[in-house]
Amino acid sequence: MEPSSGSRDAGPAVPPVAAVLPAGGSGERLGGATPKQFCAVQGRPLVSYTVQAMERIAWISDIIVVVSPENIEKMKSIIEKYGHKRVTVVKGGITRHRSIFNGLKVFAENEFSNHLLQKPEVVIIHDAVRPFVEEDILSKVVMAAKEHGAAGAIRPLVSTVIASAADGCLDHSLERARYRASEMPQAFLFDIIYEAYQQCTDYDLDYGTECLHLALKYCKTNAKLVEGTADLWKVTYKRDLYAAESIIKDNLSQQVCVITDVKEVVAQVGSLLCESLQSQIKVEAISTSLNKNDSHLQNILLGQCYNFVCVNDKKCAIQETQQLVDVLEKSNIPLLYPVVLLLVHLYVSENISFSIGMEELTQLKKFAREVKKKNILVYGLLIQYK
Repeated sequence: MEPSSGSRDAGPAVPPVAAVLPAGGSGERLGGATPKQFCAVQGRPLVSYTVQAMERIAWISDIIVVVSPENIEKMKSIIEKYGHKRVTVVKGGITRHRSIFNGLKVFAENEFSNHLLQKPEVVIIHDAVRPFVEEDILSKVVMAAKEHGAAGAIRPLVSTVIASAADGCLDHSLERARYRASEMPQAFLFDIIYEAYQQCTDYDLDYGTECLHLALKYCKTNAKLVEGTADLWKVTYKRDLYAAESIIKDNLSQQVCVITDVKEVVAQVGSLLCESLQSQIKVEAISTSLNKNDSHLQNILLGQCYNFVCVNDKKCAIQETQQLVDVLEKSNIPLLYPVVLLLVHLYVSENISFSIGMEELTQLKKFAREVKKKNILVYGLLIQYK
C-alpha cells in the first residue's frame, strides 16, 4: 500500500499520514524583527508555501503547524487568507523538540486541541522553512518509515567537519565520505516517535535537535536514510530569502493551466496542446465551464498559477473568460505578479470569413486593454478547426 504518485489521486487507506511542521523559530540568524517563517516571498509568507506543498498531497490527512504563542493569530489569519485546508495550529514550546512534541499531542491528548484528530500510522516532521519539498521524497520517507519505523532525508556534506581543542587549535577532522547531513523531511511510525518523546529527558527536549536520534535512543529504532534532493535546503539567512524568491519566480514561469470546454472538439485540441507542452513545462488540465465554481480550478489558483490557456469554440468566449478574470481578481494573485492569459478561440467550420475573424480580434483587443490595468496580460489566437 503506497502513497499515490499523483497528489490528487487516491492515496493510502486509513490509518492516514499526517504532517507536523515546527514553525516556532525566532529567526535570530536571519536578522530583523520578523521570524523567517513569516517573511514575505513574492508577497506571501514563507510558511504558506510549505503548507501548500503538503496540502497538495491528498494522502496527507492533517497538517499541524506549531507556532509560538504570540504568533497563533497570525498563523490563523494566513490560513484563512490563502484558503489552506486540513490545517491545525498548535501552540509551540520553548525549544524545537518541545514544539514537535506539542504537535504530536493533538493526536493523543486533548491539551492542545479542542478535539482529538485521528491518529496517523505515519507522521511526517518537516521544517516550515523548507518550502520546496516534493511529493516524491515525502513518499519515499513515508514508505521507508512504514518498513523500518523511522526514516529521514540526507544529503552529502559540502564541507569537511572538524573539531577544535580547548586551546582553539584543530583536534581532529571527520572523514567526509562516511558522514551525511541530516535533512528534512523525516517520517516515523506515530507510536514510535510519540513514545520516544514521552520517554526523553528534559535535557533532550531543551538541547536536542535530531528526531531520528530520539527514535534510536528510546525505541531502539534504526532509521532508514533516504538520499534527498538539492531543493531540501532550509531558509536560514537573509540571502536564502532572495534565493527562495528566485526559485519561486522560476517555478511560476514553468507551469501553465490549460482550461477547455467540455465539448469533444475543444477537449481534443486541449489534449493535444497539453501533450505538446508537457515535455517543456508543468501542465495542469481542466475541462469545465468557467461559469461553474470548479474546485480543481480553485485549488490551482491557491497554488498561485500565473499562466492560463483557455480553449473554447464559443462566440461569447470573452464574456466567459471574464469569469476567470473575476476569480483571479478575488484571489489577489495579479497583485503579486503579472498573470498571462492566452485565449484560444476555435471556429469549427469548413469556411471562415475574414470579417468574422476581425470582429473577434477587435473585441479581444478591447478586452485586453481593460484587464491590463488589473495586471492581467491577455493574448488571443483564432484557429479554424475542421
